[in-house]
Amino acid sequence: MKALIIIFLISLILSDIFICRIISDGVTREEAKELRDEVREMFYHAFNGYMDNAFPRDELRPLSCKGEDTLGSYALTLIDSLDTLALLGDRERFTSSVEWIGKNLRFDINKTVSVFETSIRVLGGLLSAHLFASDYSTGMRIPSYNDELLYLAEDLARRMLPAFDTPTGIPFGSVNLLHGVDENESKITSTAGGGTLTLEFGVLSRLTNDPVFEQVTKNAVRGIWARRSNINLVGAHIDVFTGEWTQKEAGIGTSIDSFYEYLLKAYILFGDEEYLYIFQESYKAAMHYLFHDPWYVEVNMNSAALVWPLFNSLQAFWPGLQVLAGDVEPAMRTHSAFFSVWRKYGFTPEGFNLATFSVQPGQKSYPLRPELIESTYWLYKATRDPRYLDAGRDMLTSLQYGARCPCGYCHISDVESHVQEDHMESFFLAETVKYLWLLFDLAAGPDNLVENGPYKYIFSTEGHLLPATPQISLVREHCSYFGSYCRGRNFNIETYSSDISMDPGESNCSGSYMCPSIDSSLSRSNFQRTPPVSLSGLIKGLCPSLTHGQRYGIFYEDTTEPNREESQNERVTPIVQSHSVVLISENAVTNISLSDSHNDGNGDQEQAKDGSVDGSAV
Repeated sequence: MKALIIIFLISLILSDIFICRIISDGVTREEAKELRDEVREMFYHAFNGYMDNAFPRDELRPLSCKGEDTLGSYALTLIDSLDTLALLGDRERFTSSVEWIGKNLRFDINKTVSVFETSIRVLGGLLSAHLFASDYSTGMRIPSYNDELLYLAEDLARRMLPAFDTPTGIPFGSVNLLHGVDENESKITSTAGGGTLTLEFGVLSRLTNDPVFEQVTKNAVRGIWARRSNINLVGAHIDVFTGEWTQKEAGIGTSIDSFYEYLLKAYILFGDEEYLYIFQESYKAAMHYLFHDPWYVEVNMNSAALVWPLFNSLQAFWPGLQVLAGDVEPAMRTHSAFFSVWRKYGFTPEGFNLATFSVQPGQKSYPLRPELIESTYWLYKATRDPRYLDAGRDMLTSLQYGARCPCGYCHISDVESHVQEDHMESFFLAETVKYLWLLFDLAAGPDNLVENGPYKYIFSTEGHLLPATPQISLVREHCSYFGSYCRGRNFNIETYSSDISMDPGESNCSGSYMCPSIDSSLSRSNFQRTPPVSLSGLIKGLCPSLTHGQRYGIFYEDTTEPNREESQNERVTPIVQSHSVVLISENAVTNISLSDSHNDGNGDQEQAKDGSVDGSAV
């Protein structure tokens, strides 16, 4: 408790001293155009460096101008760059890249790969590029294209399905693309690794009319959420067989970050209210137990006792997610705090100690991460406050003068000395450059598919563009409480009611999607139909005497006995902090009240993109 008070007092003291209030220098529209063009040149310096020196290996070594295989030996950086090429309107290189991949890429290889990284980088990259290449309305349609990338995406996803064959439904962290899961594979995976697969696998289900991909990833989210603590926090690592948490630190950064992100984005893209409900509950808990304005800390998931007063660079996505949810004011304060760290060092270190306000030992690197730039883009889009253009200009300058190297852009191994490291992650071209370009293009015009195109786009955690097309959103096919993807013909019209008319021969729900089997006394006669409602076409029903969580099949499940020390500290107060979250869709604005109390009792190694140690899924 003393540590929390100290952090709070330091935050207050430094609000006027350390956290710089960014005063706009006045980025004009013409300067925004120049900055946008500079970012475009940045992209091609790195992309051409990769194609000339590393292709078809996975990633570029920009200092030595060589290539290296880091994930699966399948031209990772090219796949990750495809939709950035499309966004920039580079029809020639987009076309040639898609054609090469369609003819040469194969996944029947004896490679053990990360399920998480392969899903967000490769599967997401293929799906996004397919949606551009196959649609005339995007302006990037390739006449000779015949769904080759979609076939590759489906083949890749099927090769990853064995990872989901676990008692909890939470997938193994790694899978061999030829032989499945190795018998010696670790049973420990991260929360982000198990809960950040819904967008890519869900889109694939919608495009292939095969629900299995969406079902397994939804089960993984349920498996994690069912094992949350009784204060609605999740830990960092979990045993996929026993469901026991092996690392009980709860936070919004390393090993957990994108779990929160995909809950909200899956709801927005698919209209599935189950994800909305989980997001609402988990966000409320995060803001109550983790938020120490303007910073976020890590706590024990059961007792909420402080574990780490640490800002880690992966937390920087959070203000952008808050903008998407409509909670803009705390997002602005947190962004200012995070950006003050960038201003102090020229980059954000992987870890920054909030007790000493210095770089955390062993976490001094900056591997070209996009998260702070991503949040800057979203805050400018929401507020049009010119301070965010100034922040973007500062970050661009840091990259140009500190990270640029002969064939691309280098990792910074030490933010204090700015020593360069001979590596360039594929996400630099998929995300970091993309969000910078979108920021300045928004100020200059804008003139891009995201702002002016035929669809609303959701960005995956790898920055891949996933459009809310009718085929993907499937507004007419969300069924029951689960928002389930449905293609069967065994729909019992007497069980459900809806505000939409459905042709039983075209778009029906397969199987029985009655109330979850929580209470054996519930029977078919207990199911009551509600009058038609207008909730994005969701088919609604009501099970009497069930809580909101039970209606969605979501309830607190304590799978392990808490130890004596933790149980003594687990007397927590109900959540009373209120955050008004507004979700904006094309058809309606849904207000999500997060003010209700909820304490029902039921309820330096090489790092991957989410910061966890390589080999633990992400």
